[in-house]
Amino acid sequence: MRTRRLAMRRWQAADRAPFAALNADPEVMAHFPNLLDRAASDAFVDRIEAGFEANGFGLWALERLDTGEFIGFTGLSVPGFAAHFTPAVEVGWRLCRAAWGQGFATEAGRQALAVGFGSYGLAEIVSFTATGNAASRAVMHRLGMTRDPASDFEHPSVPAGHRLRRHVLYRIDRSGWQDPSGPGVR
Repeated sequence: MRTRRLAMRRWQAADRAPFAALNADPEVMAHFPNLLDRAASDAFVDRIEAGFEANGFGLWALERLDTGEFIGFTGLSVPGFAAHFTPAVEVGWRLCRAAWGQGFATEAGRQALAVGFGSYGLAEIVSFTATGNAASRAVMHRLGMTRDPASDFEHPSVPAGHRLRRHVLYRIDRSGWQDPSGPGVR
């Protein structure tokens, strides 16, 4: 799959080292409870690939078309925890610092939503993050997602009392989605 500037593809062996570096970067992981070492990062890639096999969709590796550089992921996943909004399909992203502030997460997020609503006929897609993650919340807003503060939640995978436990929940349903078949997506 391609957007104007990105290839969204299945994972390759060569993606694992730069992904591990991304997951070990304290700034990239500032809104996650832990950094990931190489073994944990590789296990995450294995879970992503298992998600593709189970669901047909997943968190696609992102590659810049102009440089061929791996910059992270964006895609769809099924949260593996119980909450008031699960079962659900989530749109999510994680990019290396060099790719921040260039609109890549929004561009790829739009494509992921188009696939979810179009190819998979999903009725709703959610996204969530720690309350202080202003950058991801801005992406959710640009994707047309909305937040009801009453739906915010304590993430069950984050330890009680941890500063990142409180999460905001954003949603978009198929009727509120506008396919961006124009600029940025093809």
